[in-house]
Amino acid sequence: MASVFKRGRDKGKRRTHWYVSYTDHLGRRRTKKGFTDRLLSEQLAAKLENESMLRERGLIDPDDERIAGQKTMLLSVHLDAFERSLAPNSEKYVKLVMSRVRRLVKECGFEVTGDLCPDKVAETLATLREKEKFGHRTHNHYAQALQTFTNWLVSSRRLVGNPIVGLERLNVDVDIRHQRRALSPEEVAKLVESARTSDVLIQCYTGEARARVYIASYMTGLRRKELASLTPRSFDLQATPPTVTVQATVSKHRKKDVLPLHPDLVVMLKFWIAGLAPDEPLFPELDRKRTWLMVKKDLKRAGIEYETADGIADFHAAGRHSHVTELLRSGASLPEARELARHADIRTTMKYTHIGMEDRAKALGNLRWQRIGSGAHDAGGHSVASNDNAPASDEDDDTTGSPYESGSFDASSRELALIGTGGDENAERVRFPPPPISCSVSRF
Repeated sequence: MASVFKRGRDKGKRRTHWYVSYTDHLGRRRTKKGFTDRLLSEQLAAKLENESMLRERGLIDPDDERIAGQKTMLLSVHLDAFERSLAPNSEKYVKLVMSRVRRLVKECGFEVTGDLCPDKVAETLATLREKEKFGHRTHNHYAQALQTFTNWLVSSRRLVGNPIVGLERLNVDVDIRHQRRALSPEEVAKLVESARTSDVLIQCYTGEARARVYIASYMTGLRRKELASLTPRSFDLQATPPTVTVQATVSKHRKKDVLPLHPDLVVMLKFWIAGLAPDEPLFPELDRKRTWLMVKKDLKRAGIEYETADGIADFHAAGRHSHVTELLRSGASLPEARELARHADIRTTMKYTHIGMEDRAKALGNLRWQRIGSGAHDAGGHSVASNDNAPASDEDDDTTGSPYESGSFDASSRELALIGTGGDENAERVRFPPPPISCSVSRF
């Protein structure tokens, strides 16, 4: 039975609050602050007692009631809790997500959780897109950040459902702001040579240091931040095959990756890591450097355009895009390229593949065919076998190699410049057979 009372210290005093004592649906005695008016406090007591009875009989779901109360809570309270939940992620990720979410909430004028509305978000993003001239990709980044927040509201049982479900994402393929192009193996070789023979510091990196960065980027496909994290401890050059490990803290998909290394790179790495402490960075502070500027200046020195009709050749393009493209040119299957690039979706791998008309023509030229019909002849008067038992012509010889086989690697052996700590004058020329899998990498 609910009752109202005043605390001992308040008895006999006017304008002090009454308190309500009642039993909740779990049988526990509760106390709630009432009003200074006794009649209103008695009405509150009756209300609380009635709600407890309805909860006990299952006519009111306590969880639904609690979640409904969340809709009137200030969004700033939820945002602070959301930011704390992101703590296990990198500082950069937390900063990006929170800045985007807080800005959208402010621009939309949302104050409480119940204000969240997909139409208002879409309208605000359209206004910002027109005002600030940002592209579809940036639009999607804002939408994704807000979606992450609202998904958290649901998973933390602050809301029953996502209030902005169905928020439209824009097609980034029709609004490409930075079209990239892959470099050919010959262009990569010229880029490396341009850096190696340069005596100019760019972003505090010497020419030899830049050359090593370009080689590592092209032959591993690692991103800039991943390359910056590499230390001698990241490599296992004695394993079969030798591997490099990328920690989850720097990997884009937040997973630890172990990747095989190209045999040529293994030889170079033995020289590069000699004398380094186990945890000493191979490329110090690379993630803070303007690597696009390095590439742009070294390409210019090599006589290669930084930007063409096909796109720009920045650091990401010269390394990762060229890496994935040459994997496919060298005979790797698309699933293999996806695994090496560590893409979750094969469609992302396709965006890194820059196959031109010449590549398609060569692929078409390799198409094997056989005319149907007994005794058929081709245009030159040569017989074409009509069954599997007929002798194959020279053109059908399976020993014919890939059109890319004679690319940047010599068919029998290659030379590799191994740069020691003493500079180019101490470089050795080492000859060794080609690796089992050709990667169409030019001499460095």
